Amino acid sequence: MARISGVTIPDNKQIQISLTYVYGIGPKTAGDVLSKAKVEPTVRVKDLTDAEVSRIQDVINDNLT
Repeated sequence: MARISGVTIPDNKQIQISLTYVYGIGPKTAGDVLSKAKVEPTVRVKDLTDAEVSRIQDVINDNLT
């Protein structure tokens, strides 16, 4: 299971849906974060590499409060 911003997100869902489990991130914000992190929105969380998870976490930390 991946942890982003202290929240364990579901492994079997697409990353664009799983990011909405983090408080303050809705569908629009999730799409914006993924485009800035250069991650395909339809990839499953379990298929993400550590580098992709790290990029997503960096974008969230840098651009969201």
